[in-house]
Amino acid sequence: MKYIKTLFLIGIVGSMLGVATLVGIYFYIKPDLPSVDVLKDVRLQTPMRIYTHDGKLISQYGVKRRVPLTLEQIPLTLQQALLATEDSRFYEHVGIDPIGVMRAALNLVVTGEKGQGASTLTMQLARNFFLTREKTYIRKIKEIFIAWHMEQLLTKQEILELYLNKVELGHRAFGVGAAAQVYYGKTVDKLTLAEMATIAGLPQAPSVLNPISRPDRSIERRRIVLLRMLDEGYITREQFNEASNAPVSAKKHGTEVELDAPYLADVIYNEMIEIYGKEEAETGGYHVYATAPYALQKAAQEAVVRNLHDYDERHGYRGPMSVLWEPEPAQIPLSDEALVEALQVVTPIDPLQPAIVVAVGEQHIDVMTLTRQDTLQSRRIEWNGLSWARAYLSDSKQGPDPESASDVASAGQVIWIRKQEGEWRLAQLPVVSGAFVALDPFNGAVQAVVGGYSFYQSQFNRATQAKRQVGSNIKPFIYSAALANGYTVASIINDAPINQWDASTGVAWRPQNSPPEYDGPVRMRYALGRSKNVVSVRLLRGVGLDETVEYLTRFGFEREEIPRDETVSLGSSSHTPLEVARGITAFANGGFLIQPHFISHIKNDDGDVLWHANPPLACDPCDEMIEQRDSNAAQPSSIDETDLEALLAAELNQLGLTQPEQRQKIKADPSEWRSAERVISEKNAYLTADMMRTAVRANGSWTHKTYWLGTGWRARNILGRTDIGGKTGTTNDSRDAWFSGFAPGLVATSWVGFDNMSRQLGRVTRNQNLVNLNPEKYNWIGNALVGVEDGAKASQPAWIRFMQSALEGQEEQPPMIPDGMMRVRIDRATGLLTKRTDHTTLFEYFVPGTEPTQYVLEEDIFDFSDDDAGPVEPEEIF
Repeated sequence: MKYIKTLFLIGIVGSMLGVATLVGIYFYIKPDLPSVDVLKDVRLQTPMRIYTHDGKLISQYGVKRRVPLTLEQIPLTLQQALLATEDSRFYEHVGIDPIGVMRAALNLVVTGEKGQGASTLTMQLARNFFLTREKTYIRKIKEIFIAWHMEQLLTKQEILELYLNKVELGHRAFGVGAAAQVYYGKTVDKLTLAEMATIAGLPQAPSVLNPISRPDRSIERRRIVLLRMLDEGYITREQFNEASNAPVSAKKHGTEVELDAPYLADVIYNEMIEIYGKEEAETGGYHVYATAPYALQKAAQEAVVRNLHDYDERHGYRGPMSVLWEPEPAQIPLSDEALVEALQVVTPIDPLQPAIVVAVGEQHIDVMTLTRQDTLQSRRIEWNGLSWARAYLSDSKQGPDPESASDVASAGQVIWIRKQEGEWRLAQLPVVSGAFVALDPFNGAVQAVVGGYSFYQSQFNRATQAKRQVGSNIKPFIYSAALANGYTVASIINDAPINQWDASTGVAWRPQNSPPEYDGPVRMRYALGRSKNVVSVRLLRGVGLDETVEYLTRFGFEREEIPRDETVSLGSSSHTPLEVARGITAFANGGFLIQPHFISHIKNDDGDVLWHANPPLACDPCDEMIEQRDSNAAQPSSIDETDLEALLAAELNQLGLTQPEQRQKIKADPSEWRSAERVISEKNAYLTADMMRTAVRANGSWTHKTYWLGTGWRARNILGRTDIGGKTGTTNDSRDAWFSGFAPGLVATSWVGFDNMSRQLGRVTRNQNLVNLNPEKYNWIGNALVGVEDGAKASQPAWIRFMQSALEGQEEQPPMIPDGMMRVRIDRATGLLTKRTDHTTLFEYFVPGTEPTQYVLEEDIFDFSDDDAGPVEPEEIF
């Protein structure tokens, strides 16, 4: 009995000493213990996601990949798999599992190694949030106390949810949602039992147990997880057997991008870095919505890619990437395994896929490509996909038209192929570059941006960064300056050669039209439509060089980037496509300079709007629109009265300024709307835009010999609309090709050129194979165009293809004529008033006070149908 009492006292003293020691350790390390209160409002590090305006994912940025989920969104089976493996007594302990601690202590005594950490799920979570993975006693003690605190503060469900979203699972995947996407390309609710067990086995050692890096060890670990689930009664023996024998189906998957738009995403990413800093932007879980809608961004990308391929194809085929074997009978083709290896070393560049020619017929070839599972797939390319491929000799010279498939390809060649309009065709990586940008002229929202053929080939964004000479794209601004300084659309300017002597250099400056054709005295409308260079020079002289340079700055062009000489009238200044498009919007929106912006609004992971754009709008005063909106809201309407954007769009549609499908949502309260800067008058904007409409259509009468084509005539012919306008642009020696134009609710600029600015775009001779495919319209658009590459052939087709998609199903919207404009009948040749009503006359609009006051004399009326005029004599200025 005495010994029992002694042992009892020793036990009590030992317990008290243990408690005292534990309390002492707690107070010793307490200053170093982090506060777990932050877990009540924890913000997991989640990557930044960028979406189109209508919510299609286009990119994700961040080192850690995480898909936050609520516990209700995670399948119970997956929860059970993790609990059975990591902490089967999770719901029974208070953060520390005594049984696990004793097991770990026994293991330490027996082996002398810290092999088992006895960490509960709560302790693992404490370590993941607050500690490191180093195996030290002090870290383990801290882990215990933090876990105990967490259990006091959070419910078991909250702890489990945090763990399932926080745990590291390999390949930069954090949380089960990200792991499901990375390894299987699925959401968690679509996972099989075998896949859930694989993921549940990763927390122990994600780098060496994951099914991509070590599939053999992953299978072993999966079996252990399934055994634990079987022991806990979560699955049946049949389920165990089926899941244990399932093949490893994991492979690395990227983010579920719905539209790959890297140029757009990169611009937004860099803006977010500027606003928040790199670490915060990449880990703050921001959901960033672009101003560009899915359909328009996709249309722009497809238009640019198609246009660059068209240019590249009409200039000829540069040959295969490599040759694996020569097509002699003695040569033995490679095995399937060798073909797969040869294709795997070539990285696809969307939409291009590598292929190996295995057979050549009379007018077709058979090729082998790889499937997504890296297996061989046979495809046939018919003659229509080969007939373009005459030999490339230079940018201005092509070889003879091919007559058979053997003129183009041979067995053993590694080539590029791509799909166009449902058919596979021979292809090559374009060496020419392009860019495209589309803006909403009302608020500056970027509706599409494409910086080149492939971001993965070149990350240089030519739409926002490339300063290139704009050529005749400058002319609408020169003509606008002339209108602001007393000229009218009917003013007569002499279209005659100029020889200007420069005494300082001893050289004469001789600007020429392109082509070098001269029509003598012409109206301003005709001159812009035909892009007459010498007329542009004369208008600049009429306005004055300094005045013109100052006028150009109104449209957002930097003064220091504008040459202070007469070449500015021909587009010698260099600007980005975005800068040019921004300037053009002033003609489409009634004279306002808008501010281009790429981000519509930003949300957090909870869906709360953190910021929304509130750009200046092309209205003055904007409160009139608000009043009109309120008036419309009081009337019966099919428009949802809660949708401010729909109301605004309906009002603007009446002005011919916008379309509901292309509108950028304006989230700001209407009282916050503010006016953009007015840079030109509404009447000036209308007249300039109207001249640009002339430039994209056929004009006059063929019968009466007054017929003429604007340089951008293909736009009207193909789109079949009258509510569009634009201007071509080509620099000296065709080094840069431009087209800028507008349609209801859109302004877009297209550019094509080589990154090597000394390289010319060249010229193309006729390929009869391509002509035969569309004999009547082969020179309208596509890879069959012939002649010198210029803005109309090299650049405008991308604009047209974009607008075909953007305007599909949209009714025409006649332009709103500003109040007070005068419409009078004038003589076609002299621009004076006329009493005739025949083909020698036409109606023209004027700003009040600028209309002609004199009538043309009857003997001065020129009937173009009797035209027998000779060549125009040059004008010499010395």
